[in-house]
Amino acid sequence: MKSKIHIIGAGIGGLSTALALSRKGMDYSLYEQADAFKPVGAGILIAINAMQIFNKLGVKEEVESAGNIISNIKVTYPDLRVLSKTNLACFESKFGVKAVAIHRAMLQSILLKHLDKGSIHLGHRLASLKAHDGHVDLNFYGHHVINAPLVVGADGLKSTVRTSLFPICKIRSAGQICWRGIADYQLPASHAHELNEAWGMSKRFGFVQVGSGKVYWYAVMDAANTQDDLSLEGLADCYKGFHPLIRDIILASSSQNIFKDGLFDLVPLKKWSKGQAVLLGDAAHASTPNMGQGACQAIEDSMALAECLAKFSQERAFLEFEKLRKAKAEKVMKVSWSIGKLAHLRHPLAIKMRNILMSMMPAFMNKIQMESIFKVNHS
Repeated sequence: MKSKIHIIGAGIGGLSTALALSRKGMDYSLYEQADAFKPVGAGILIAINAMQIFNKLGVKEEVESAGNIISNIKVTYPDLRVLSKTNLACFESKFGVKAVAIHRAMLQSILLKHLDKGSIHLGHRLASLKAHDGHVDLNFYGHHVINAPLVVGADGLKSTVRTSLFPICKIRSAGQICWRGIADYQLPASHAHELNEAWGMSKRFGFVQVGSGKVYWYAVMDAANTQDDLSLEGLADCYKGFHPLIRDIILASSSQNIFKDGLFDLVPLKKWSKGQAVLLGDAAHASTPNMGQGACQAIEDSMALAECLAKFSQERAFLEFEKLRKAKAEKVMKVSWSIGKLAHLRHPLAIKMRNILMSMMPAFMNKIQMESIFKVNHS
């Protein structure tokens, strides 16, 4: 019988891991620092690779029903004229699933519904962990030390598990600030089932319908040239040169539900595991969000790890997990970083050349790139 697996962090990666383990008949405990699961957060795109995992986990239909099917992804000029377009129809046919845009809180609720509530421990913030021969001591603030035979660190970019295992690791700033929100807004029918990202000079704006009358949006600007305390109206004014739809979306949002963060990634780690503990999701391979793959890669991790643990001994399982996932996750990190820099060019000539090259890129090249991301490797 497999040892109980202790998961640190109940974000999308941690919840998906708990569900994947339970589907494989493995016992788990899930620890989350928050005192309650609250319906907060903005939106998320569950791409075709992650939807394949949700299909295997038995939640595909629920996710589709709760969100909005997305069949086109567009990069546009500020006025929303198309610069680059990816039609997902061929991938939908090949992989048997569709991409879904959904409110993050709704996805969280769906995953929680399928988990054993008695195995979820809220109000547990990890202070440190210490590895011993054959087990790990988990030290939570305000709680007794827990002896864990196996630990999964799904605790995000600022992972305590990672810093305990690998003290020398580097988080890298992209030098960009991102505002995210949900607008009470219904997009025109022409935009209803697509994700649009408009590129301007050192700024961009993305939006997608996540449900009836709800639009998830994000605004990204260079940190060095951005006022730190922008009001909602001030943020809208930053996009005066863009299509009027963008300003309308921003102003249809509540300032109380806007999230602002810097964009960061993690310099690739040499390994994701040490002893009885392993990292996944942002704790292992945080990327900038420019490919919309952060949560999707964590979801892929969850199934790959569960499959490896079901087939192999713990030590081999961690090695096989890295073989399956490390190269792809690091490719996403690298490409995502490059896209972020390409989207924020400042020199007009450089922007013009970028736009020409993007508009001339053959469709088959984009298809090859997307297929490599959507294909899921199995153990």
